[in-house]
Amino acid sequence: MENLVRSSAQQPTDNTGALLDIAEVRAAAERISGQVVRTPTLFSRTLSAITGANIWLKFENLQFTAAYKERGALNALLQLDEERRSRGVIAASAGNHAQGLSYHGTRLGVPVTIVMPKTTPTVKIMQTESNGGKVVLEGETFDEAYAYARSMEKQLGLTFVHPFDDPHVAAGQGTVALEMLEDAPEIDMLAVPIGGGGLLTGMGTAARALKPDIGLIGVQAQLYPSMYDKLKHADLPCGGDTLAEGIAVKEPGAFTSAVLAQLVDDIVLVDEAALESAVALLLQIEKIVVEGAGAAGLAAVMRNRALFEGRNVGIVLTGGNIDTRLLANVLLRDLARSGRLGRLRIVLQDRPGALFHVVEEFNRYQVNILEVWHQRIFTSLPAKGLTAEIECEARDREQIDLLVAALRAKGYDVIQIELG
Repeated sequence: MENLVRSSAQQPTDNTGALLDIAEVRAAAERISGQVVRTPTLFSRTLSAITGANIWLKFENLQFTAAYKERGALNALLQLDEERRSRGVIAASAGNHAQGLSYHGTRLGVPVTIVMPKTTPTVKIMQTESNGGKVVLEGETFDEAYAYARSMEKQLGLTFVHPFDDPHVAAGQGTVALEMLEDAPEIDMLAVPIGGGGLLTGMGTAARALKPDIGLIGVQAQLYPSMYDKLKHADLPCGGDTLAEGIAVKEPGAFTSAVLAQLVDDIVLVDEAALESAVALLLQIEKIVVEGAGAAGLAAVMRNRALFEGRNVGIVLTGGNIDTRLLANVLLRDLARSGRLGRLRIVLQDRPGALFHVVEEFNRYQVNILEVWHQRIFTSLPAKGLTAEIECEARDREQIDLLVAALRAKGYDVIQIELG
């Protein structure tokens, strides 16, 4: 394995010193047992054939709030004394941590306040409120919301529950690994998404104690390589619109970074196209809806075949909270990348029948036309020319390629518009 983060001088034993150990993860498992879903770990024959690795999937998207975050939030809540329970807890989050904390806090009778930026989509606010959380909107960015939550913590005597940089939270997340290795003991490598690092901190602690030789691979979105930068002493830029918003963290935790520096074998980065393909593939093959961060593990295996080939790889489908319109876009873009959807830009003369002759070729090659756009004004062509953009649907890429070749053979100037 190349570019290993962990040095030989940092090989862990059964625990990670005073930071976190498997006893805490096992205690968390007993504590939360029966209060979260014990999700299945299943072998995927088709994904294994596609990737060249033996793929085991842990379906954390089947939790009540559709994400693993419930585990850590619940473990933290259950360790509050009566006084702190009565005062309540607070967090800054617009994602799955907010849902898990609100749901279990309300269920346990613990008041939950969630601070979100003013820019948070209404649907996320409503989801949190429907799970029992009190939402406070403050600041234009997450950092501003976080700072306000910490000030409310002090002013009101609330307990702040960090989404990842907390041993209780990380221990709760580590229960995922206990279940995976109990259900599929042959797993010898884990591919785990990293945002702030809480999930891999807990899972890695448990897995390395149970199987000292297990491979631990962290996965980050290419746009948010914060833990990669920290552990590999790199300086890659961090920011942008990523499909994996659940792991879009600019500053990893201090606690989690210290643990992962001892545990993780490598961190790989996945681009947006890989994330989109993984989300689409999981829906097509496994018939399940997974958010971008939840598909990061599979995206890593698909992009790094040599690293995972022949291994028994455990992948956590960390969550299934994705906007339906965004999911639709991802699926359509995947069809375009696979060649089943295409867009052709064709130069025509602006005269009657010009488009008809082009359509005849579409009919001859049985390519279905979905939409047509004409452009006469904003073009560098002569005044008697135009461009027609035709969005079409085909059986596969080869069918569109044959159509394009036929059009060019008849003298048409044709450009295939590709996704980046």
